[in-house]
Amino acid sequence: MEGLVSRPIGVGKEMGSKGAILVPALAALASGWALRALLLPPPARPCGSPGGPPVTSPRVKLSDGRHLAYRERGVPRDVARHKIIFVHPFAGSKDFPFNVSQELLQELGVCIVSYDRAGYGESDPNPRRNTKSDAEDIRQLADHLDLGDRFFLIGISMGGYATWSCIKHIPHRLAGVALVFPILNYWWPSLPREIRDAAFREMDPADRRMFKIARRAPWLLHAYVNQKLVTPSKIISMHPDVLCPQDQEILQSLPAEEEPAKPMQQGEHESLHRDLICLVGDWGFEPEGLPDPFAGGQGTVHIWQGSDDKMVQPVVQRYVAGKIPWVRYHELPSAGHLFFFVRHRCEAILKELIQPSPLSPPVD
Repeated sequence: MEGLVSRPIGVGKEMGSKGAILVPALAALASGWALRALLLPPPARPCGSPGGPPVTSPRVKLSDGRHLAYRERGVPRDVARHKIIFVHPFAGSKDFPFNVSQELLQELGVCIVSYDRAGYGESDPNPRRNTKSDAEDIRQLADHLDLGDRFFLIGISMGGYATWSCIKHIPHRLAGVALVFPILNYWWPSLPREIRDAAFREMDPADRRMFKIARRAPWLLHAYVNQKLVTPSKIISMHPDVLCPQDQEILQSLPAEEEPAKPMQQGEHESLHRDLICLVGDWGFEPEGLPDPFAGGQGTVHIWQGSDDKMVQPVVQRYVAGKIPWVRYHELPSAGHLFFFVRHRCEAILKELIQPSPLSPPVD
């Protein structure tokens, strides 16, 4: 018949048989690639690398070859009477504002060094990052900048775990510590289950789910945070549900950020996700079990907490602080998670750290 092309007997049957195997195999392979792309975060984009963001800030080189970016304010380091390292919060950077006046810094003789934690801003990512490595980064930063035998620390929110780690690993280098609404690891073994459950009940289900995934399946965290089926987190988006009335007022008064994505410019996995995984992982210690770093009276440790904080539950903070006799606990009435943007409170935290009062009264 015209138009009919002849072919060897059996070829069609053979190809059909192979096709029946090949098509599902290719589909499985494609779905495997798709699953891999979904689960695995994109490669990091270190600053200064080909295609990566530029390096625009001073940096120090650490012993493992990584770099930490930093900035300074206040009086020059070489004449400062007090030197402070500022540890920024979740989704923050060395540019996170410490709302104190230059006049007060001059009066007290304070130099503040803020830095980008590993993977944030212009500091190189650290794929082996953990609580101990964060303390080591701070030690090396202090050494490179000649901050002296002892320096002060102020750790904000997520920066609290690096600050606790310094109390554990380098207490001999500290002159005093302020932990400002430090975020908590709900899986500390000494934390009673009823306290953890009470905190979880106060937490939005989306954030409770995020913390549990970061703890139990960290390999799934990137996919979870980026999926669209359910709300992954209200904390990350600063949803009004996680802001008390005072927080909402403060947020409305803040100027818009010029470069809101810059802290995560090297990749959200290297900054946000590693932060969460470190926070809820095994620290190797608990604050409750730490000895007093200032048993000789040469410094003080303060925790500042808002009574209406919806991101860091006061019920847990009170319990932890109550178990550590050498911590001075300050709870601010009606304050939430953003009181650090209020100048008079920042200045009170700074003064209390450098010149602690006998009773360390709360700040109204």
